[in-house]
Amino acid sequence: MNIKQNTIFVNNLPVKIVRKAIKNLHLAVYPPDGHIRVAAPKILNDDAIKFAVISRWSWIKKHQTSFNNQERQSKRAFVSGESHYYLGKRYLLDVVYSNKKPSVKIKNKKTITLNVKKDSCQEVRGKILESWYRNELKILLPQIIKKWEDKTDLKVKEFGVRKMKTRWGSCNPKQKRIWLNLELVKKPINCLEYVVVHEMVHFLERKHNSNFTSHLDRILPNWKNFRDELNGSPLVA
Repeated sequence: MNIKQNTIFVNNLPVKIVRKAIKNLHLAVYPPDGHIRVAAPKILNDDAIKFAVISRWSWIKKHQTSFNNQERQSKRAFVSGESHYYLGKRYLLDVVYSNKKPSVKIKNKKTITLNVKKDSCQEVRGKILESWYRNELKILLPQIIKKWEDKTDLKVKEFGVRKMKTRWGSCNPKQKRIWLNLELVKKPINCLEYVVVHEMVHFLERKHNSNFTSHLDRILPNWKNFRDELNGSPLVA
């Protein structure tokens, strides 16, 4: 697909424009900083897009305010006593220095124990914990995907885990492939399932239109509650 990109400024805020071979304009505001992105038909010029953005300015500011007010985790140093999350529950990190092979374990339903070498720096400690999170999510996903495959008769041919800045998930409907944001392993299980179902529904409808919403309503009636819970959870600083 031939895609062209440029940036304009509306009320002194940058708006990223992505022009594609599409019929309708799509405007979105993304966390964590509320940046604005417009996917627009190739025939629309910058002035027409600027007018469309201005016409929805109150909606944009509402979402940006929501992101600005959302709770954020402080930058992690991966030291004992820090709060870390797993499946929506808060745990205290306990860093244990030894000559044993690095490992991560949950103990007493309250603590995540991180065993590392004595000379391990912050970056290394972070990577070990991240690797554990990634492995845990890859263990969880097959059973969740199987559950919703059985409920929907939709089939996921392949899944993966990625670090994403602006999306909880993405998919390739044609190849029946989905990717999930690594951060989802820190969120409540209902939120994780919602994103899985959301991406699977794109196999039926690519766009976020009324047809897409009707499929979600039928398959996962409480999806809006799960979406709001996910978007209201702490953001990574």
